[in-house]
Amino acid sequence: MNLRAITHAALGATLAVSALAAPTPAAACGGFFCDSAQPVNQQAERIIFARASDGSITAVIQIQYQGPSEKFAWMLPVTGSPTIEVSSNAAFDRLQAASNPLYQLNTQVEGTCRDERGTRATSASADNNGSESDAGMAGGVTVVDSGSVGPYDYVIIALDPQAMDLVAVAIDWLQENGYDVPELGAAVLRPYLEGGMNLLTFKLTKGNDTGSIRPVKLSFGQGLPSIPIRPTAVAAQPDMGVMVWVLGEHRAIPANYRSLELNDALINWLNPNLNYNDVVIRAANEAKGQGFVTEHAGSARELGQVIWQPWEAEQWKTLKATDWTNREGELINALGNFAALDGMRELFSAFLVPPRGVSEDDFYGCLPCYVSYDMADVEGFEPAAFMADMQTKVVGPLVDTQKLFTAARTSTRLYTTMSAHEMTVDPLFDFNPDLPAVSNLHQAGRFIECSQYVDRADAPWRVELASGQTIRGQGVDWPFATDTEAMPANSRITRLGNRGTGEVVEDNVASITQALDNHNKTVPGPKSGDGCSVRPGRAESALGGLFAAASLGLIAIRRRRVLLTRGPARVDRA
Repeated sequence: MNLRAITHAALGATLAVSALAAPTPAAACGGFFCDSAQPVNQQAERIIFARASDGSITAVIQIQYQGPSEKFAWMLPVTGSPTIEVSSNAAFDRLQAASNPLYQLNTQVEGTCRDERGTRATSASADNNGSESDAGMAGGVTVVDSGSVGPYDYVIIALDPQAMDLVAVAIDWLQENGYDVPELGAAVLRPYLEGGMNLLTFKLTKGNDTGSIRPVKLSFGQGLPSIPIRPTAVAAQPDMGVMVWVLGEHRAIPANYRSLELNDALINWLNPNLNYNDVVIRAANEAKGQGFVTEHAGSARELGQVIWQPWEAEQWKTLKATDWTNREGELINALGNFAALDGMRELFSAFLVPPRGVSEDDFYGCLPCYVSYDMADVEGFEPAAFMADMQTKVVGPLVDTQKLFTAARTSTRLYTTMSAHEMTVDPLFDFNPDLPAVSNLHQAGRFIECSQYVDRADAPWRVELASGQTIRGQGVDWPFATDTEAMPANSRITRLGNRGTGEVVEDNVASITQALDNHNKTVPGPKSGDGCSVRPGRAESALGGLFAAASLGLIAIRRRRVLLTRGPARVDRA
């Protein structure tokens, strides 16, 4: 693979040295109880790749760092000299919240449990688990570009290919010019530098602390998006999450990694937050750390609406159009709705001085506590100048990120986990027009099998998956541990190309179904009047059929059935 021919961007943790459909989708449950939303909790390195119609690539990369601000340095190999801007952490947070996996159980109670006799169950009783260039050459280093953007100073350097040790030359030059980078092993960067790539390095400008760190937006020429994952191994935590949104005309695929379909039976549907990430870790390990789960693929425009929401746009338009003369306290209070956005703290610090005796954290953390609504004039505050800076430094970067989604047709969210020893191949993403959309909403039906001999909390139940597979259990515990040897974590592992539906390289459906059948035989059914256990029989119908019956109001009532509704369980990744 010719590294020159591929557009690269790097993970937020890379060499950091010494976070769909519309927001929560509505679900029609008919007479069923739709279980409450339980988002899956995952921490991950987060990247947005956008491929424009001319083939050019834009990458938005979130930078994560812990440590003293004077020790911050962030490097990544790049092709040529990309345009550099800043983006917003809020964009990533909002995108993730809107496209997280959702696991929804639609619950039906069959019969009457002992603790419900004489009462009528309702939804309330349901389970709720749930610059300028410097072309001079200095010691084998050419400064291709340098400047400042947002809280950063940056430099792009090219290395003389005749240098004895490209890595040592680069590190020495950066350290001599105020970039606190470590002595990295030659193997980490050499493949990129020897391939003709340049080195982009950031540091915080004087006076900025780590709280000012923001994502960076890099605009490249034509190519395919790729992550130079190998340098990331230097700072990678075990099973580090990698979350990528790829925007383009069609659904994106991991071109040189496998596509993973999770075994839904291993997901704890009663509380997916407990083990979703563990299932992904195991699934990725089964693919030797080189596979991605496609968690969502759908309208990019629709998903992008969450980045800069309509009410915010309307309120910002009103604020800009209003004359705030002698109404400065009112404006400062109104700006509270935007206080959490990237750059706002720095803006307030530039325009407002805390009262004597009040700490900066207390003051900027609660401006309305110290600036009253009816204050006509606030010392040092200039509304017009403040609003202009806010447009450029806060709102603009957020809107620009949204425009990447507005300009694209399809957004694909891919997720995986990797450990350092697995970071041997740089993931490359391509596009496939033949693949369908992927919903982040997963649904299953749960049937609680009540009898007069058991309380509901202890009653047996069955969960019917959309695949037609059935899982039997009892009480409040999910019957399978994530590391069970009875079943793999992948239902299927597929090799995808830029046409067609791909090649299945591992199909575990039959073995998973057999393992479920073996398990289900060990779980007793509800007890009858003579104390014997009874199997549900035909009641274990396909999920789709039950949903259809519920929507028509045709569920047969041979036994008393209480139908309950609870919202989808969202998988949050903090």
